[in-house]
Amino acid sequence: MRTNPAQEQHLRDLAVLRRVRDRIDREYAQPLDVEALARGVNMSGGHLSRQFRLAYGEPPYGYLMTRRIERAMALLRRGDLSVTDVCFAVGCSSLGTFSTRFSELVGMSPGSYRCVAGGHAAGMPTCVVKQVTRPIRNREARAQSRA
Repeated sequence: MRTNPAQEQHLRDLAVLRRVRDRIDREYAQPLDVEALARGVNMSGGHLSRQFRLAYGEPPYGYLMTRRIERAMALLRRGDLSVTDVCFAVGCSSLGTFSTRFSELVGMSPGSYRCVAGGHAAGMPTCVVKQVTRPIRNREARAQSRA
């Protein structure tokens, strides 16, 4: 079965976007921005943002911040790092931005989460903890509220 040129281009575009998403997953703690991600795949920042949002439902920066918050949640559950140390460990350069985004996604401040979540995950397999504690992105929260 042969695909037409438009379908082939669409598949190539999705492969490029998947590489961007995989890079974010691998390098979340590095100083990444949309322009740097776009340069890596020979796109403009605006085009990458539009295409990424179409494919994954959120812009690359939102995806990056969600990855950082997920990792921050794991570090805060360990309890051996301060909120500031966690902020910088996950690649955020501003404690205020980190705390605001964390609160938006998790529903409480990083300090409160550290106090509350420390003992709740004890004894649970890591894969279960990751699924149960996964932050809810804005688009998912809206979809749940309609149900």
